[in-house]
Amino acid sequence: MAFINIVKRVSVFVLFLGLLSSACTRVSTSELGLGLLPSLDAINTKDTIIEVETETIDIPDSLSIFGSDNHILGELNNDPLFGKTKATMFFQMLPDFFPFYVQGSKDSIVVDSAVLTFKYAGFYGDSTKPIKINVNQIDPSTPLDIKKYYPANYPEVFGIKAGASIANPYVLDIAKLKDSIINRYEASQYQIRIRLNDNIAYKFIKEFDSTNAYRNDTTLRQYFPGFAVSVDPSTNNNVLLKLNMTDTNTKLALYFKTNYTPLGSTGKVDTTVLKMRFRLSANGDANFITRDRTGSEVLKHIGKTNDSLVYIQTSPGTGVKLKIPAIKNFGNKIIHKAELIAEQVPDDANINTIEKQMLAPRYLLLAAYDANDNKVIRNVPNDYQSIANAEAFARFGGFQSYKSINGYDKVASYNFNITRYVQGVVSRKDSTFDFRISAPVNDSIRYVPPYPNNTLAGVDYITTSTSNQPAMGRVRLGGGKHSKFKMRLRIYYSDL
Repeated sequence: MAFINIVKRVSVFVLFLGLLSSACTRVSTSELGLGLLPSLDAINTKDTIIEVETETIDIPDSLSIFGSDNHILGELNNDPLFGKTKATMFFQMLPDFFPFYVQGSKDSIVVDSAVLTFKYAGFYGDSTKPIKINVNQIDPSTPLDIKKYYPANYPEVFGIKAGASIANPYVLDIAKLKDSIINRYEASQYQIRIRLNDNIAYKFIKEFDSTNAYRNDTTLRQYFPGFAVSVDPSTNNNVLLKLNMTDTNTKLALYFKTNYTPLGSTGKVDTTVLKMRFRLSANGDANFITRDRTGSEVLKHIGKTNDSLVYIQTSPGTGVKLKIPAIKNFGNKIIHKAELIAEQVPDDANINTIEKQMLAPRYLLLAAYDANDNKVIRNVPNDYQSIANAEAFARFGGFQSYKSINGYDKVASYNFNITRYVQGVVSRKDSTFDFRISAPVNDSIRYVPPYPNNTLAGVDYITTSTSNQPAMGRVRLGGGKHSKFKMRLRIYYSDL
């Protein structure tokens, strides 16, 4: 008898699995995964496409690139979709302690050279051509202010200027950066080394000491206001370099001879090296990134409502205003999956050149726009959960993937899981929101925990480690009216 009951239970379980498998066949193409289906109503699962309304918007944000972030240097002057980009750097190198001095008697010091080095961390754009780097002193009339944060996209507000040149233009072959540098003082690779003029080396090694420039950081800034680094657009004007400013290979290295004899040495006078590293600080460091959209395709689409094409450029850049009005009238259903799908519209004229060099952002953020709360950007209710919850953050979506579609082998695609938001709207009559899609770098949004704890509020921070590098990434997406690459909300549901 017991055996018969076991057989019956197993048979029912197998039959149930068969029905569930049959019911899932129709919706197996969900790009985020179907998730859980109701056990009794799975056979009636349906799917539908909800229309969305899209518009490209300018995002004049105040992005700040902090010392711990990779800095951007270079120019992009050959992007027909988004226009021109220029990235320049203004910073100071500081020793590890003050008052600072070069060891050994001053009369014995023989100056060799001063070399400004950067840890190369990657590029964006065309790496096949050399790039020429210019190093200047910051103009003393426009010094850095260590009490200020410098937003990346407002250089004209602060007016920091480059002064006199302090190095010969340095021609960099990006392809050779992987080669190792090995000598008696260095053993590294992916390092950019720019020798400064001899008179600058003489100042740092022979003239500056603990009685004048090296008394403290304030006096050093007075004697030498810092470095201004830019690129010469006459060479490769279509690449951005990524530089790691806190790596030990980023430094000002001073080479000289002295009679200083370290304990345990032979006493032989020889060339030595003294390294002044970039010291991380909260402010007083400017990495400006300016956008010029004159004559670009995106300029014709900014502010165009219900457009078939929309444009997203990594901060500081552009984004998308998104509306899904049909959700209100969808009716009370069991929502198994609601995924917003956005796909790249390839640029046929440049598909084998610029499209391969200027890739789409690695991450897009879908956020709710709360017009009733001071027009703040907040998380999508119930679905977007804090970055601290890595699994839930990944499940929400927004990370770049590629697909073969409509005759193209590699199309960037972004999916967002807004299932719980839609369920709340159709079942509890929760508030509906317009949305914003952007490609953030360093950003923050108002964060409200999922229902039923949605009476609390806080802030969630987005960083370069989870999102994008400054200025690197742009993509043209299909809007709600596009014929082939339509942005859309696909819902898998069951009737009650």
